[in-house]
Amino acid sequence: MRIANLSGRLVLVVDGRAVDVERASGGGFTSDPQAVYERWEEFRRWAAQARLPEGDAFDPARLGAPAPAPRQVVAAGLNYRDHAAESGFALPETMPPVFTKFATSITGPVTEVVLPPDGHTDWEIELVAVIGTRAHRVPAETAWEHVAGLTVGQDISERITQLEGPSPQFSLGKSFPGFAPIGPWLVSPDEFENPDDLGLRCTVNGEEVQKGRTGDLIFSVPELISRLSAVIPLLPGDVIFTGTPAGVGLGRDPQRWLAPGDELVSTIEGIGELRQTFVARA
Repeated sequence: MRIANLSGRLVLVVDGRAVDVERASGGGFTSDPQAVYERWEEFRRWAAQARLPEGDAFDPARLGAPAPAPRQVVAAGLNYRDHAAESGFALPETMPPVFTKFATSITGPVTEVVLPPDGHTDWEIELVAVIGTRAHRVPAETAWEHVAGLTVGQDISERITQLEGPSPQFSLGKSFPGFAPIGPWLVSPDEFENPDDLGLRCTVNGEEVQKGRTGDLIFSVPELISRLSAVIPLLPGDVIFTGTPAGVGLGRDPQRWLAPGDELVSTIEGIGELRQTFVARA
C-alpha cells in the first residue's frame, strides 16, 4: 500500500494514480493526511478490501509530506559506520545520538529551498519510518508491527549553526524552513521483499555524492524503534529519520556545500525520489 498527501488531501496511490480516500470511503476517513495514523489499523484493513475507483493522474509537484504534522520528529545520527568515520566520531554502542528536526521544517518531495545566508548547507539522504501504532517499550522482534510505512527523507543541515557555540545546536541547524523534505509517498513494509535492506542514492547536479544500503545501519529500523521506545512512547504519525551513509559535504576534502542553483535528488529503492532546488535568500 502507498499513501500520499496530494494538495493537502490523503490519497492512495494505485498504479501511479491517486485515489482520494475521503471520497472513496464515503467519508469514513477524513481527507487529513496526518489524521489517518490515529486509525491506522482500521485504515489498513479498509484499504485491503475496498473496491477503489480508478485514480487520477497527478503532478508530483503537488505532493506534500505523507506525515506533514507529526507530534514528534526523532532523528538518529552516526547510524552508519562509514558516516561515523568520515565525521571523526567513535561508533555508538548502545544508542545513536538522537536529536529532533522541528516540524516546521517538514515539506513535500519536490521543493525549492532557500539557503541561509553565509551558511554551510549540507545534504544527508535518510530512510524515514512513520509510526502507525503507539510503541512503548517494544522489543525489536515486534517493532515492524508498529510501523505504518517507509519514505525518503533529507536531513538538510546548516553546519555553522549546527556546530557553533559552547555546545552543538543540532536541532536548530537542521530545522530551517524546507530542511526536512519527505516523500514522495509512504510505502507499507509488506510492499518490500526485505524492508531492512534498501538501496539509497543521492546526487547533486547529477553527480553521485552518496550511495549505500539500509542493511548497513548500525541500529536497524526495528532496533532503533525498540531502543527509542524504551525511553519515550512513539505515537501514531511520528517521524523517525534513521541516519545517513557516508558522502556528506562536511566529510569531504575539500568540504563542499550546497549553492544557489544546485539540484539535490535523493532516491531510495522501492520508494521513489525527492527533488530539491536551492536558491539564495532574496
